[in-house]
Amino acid sequence: MSNSEKIALITGASRGIGKAIALNLGRMGIRIAGTSTTQDGADSISEYLSEAGIGGGGYMLDVSEDNSVESCMLLINKELGHPLIVVNNAGITRDNLLLRMKDTEWLDVINTNLNSLYRINKVAVKGMTKARWGRIVNISSVVGSSGNGGQTNYSASKAGAEGFTRSLAQEIGSRGITVNSVAPGFIETDMTRALTEVQVKNLLGKIPLNRLGQPEEVAEVVAFLISEHGGYITGETIHVNGGMYM
Repeated sequence: MSNSEKIALITGASRGIGKAIALNLGRMGIRIAGTSTTQDGADSISEYLSEAGIGGGGYMLDVSEDNSVESCMLLINKELGHPLIVVNNAGITRDNLLLRMKDTEWLDVINTNLNSLYRINKVAVKGMTKARWGRIVNISSVVGSSGNGGQTNYSASKAGAEGFTRSLAQEIGSRGITVNSVAPGFIETDMTRALTEVQVKNLLGKIPLNRLGQPEEVAEVVAFLISEHGGYITGETIHVNGGMYM
């Protein structure tokens, strides 16, 4: 199957890591269905894909809602075809110390970051099984392995995503489908740009490479895993963190 025949669903693709992944896979000739929680975000995805000469477009999707996932997947199937590549990148943070954490802060993060994997992959795997080929990449985080104070909800969701990845990989490997996680460390995005100079200095002190990562460096790892060169890798978590966690 040539890349031009493949469709990649990338959630949270309006900016940052998701945008870098969409552009990278698109340049490989893969058609992109990028999603955002807002229509403005979906329109921006369509715009940057068009400017780059990449086929596909942006779609509005709330990964925390069953009905939204169902309707979006139906629309993508109708307009582009069934995605045989899925990159689950959408996620949120609601940081707080556990003793102060509200139920909504816990539940919203688990629902968006972890339950979404159940919703999206369950639908996507059906078409992959029929095609007897597929690639699933779940974007995790370094804190899923290392933990981080004030992020029990986020760390739990990402550790859960990695366990989900290993289990699903065992279930569907015989169908020619690989399932992997990519765990970024601190990447230069809108979130890290909001940090103070002191916070960045303290952060860099924990990173042996002494710099923040770039979204494109995460995107390159994803591109390898979905390519034929990565076809014998499944059930793994690939860390991209500058040595912050070993």
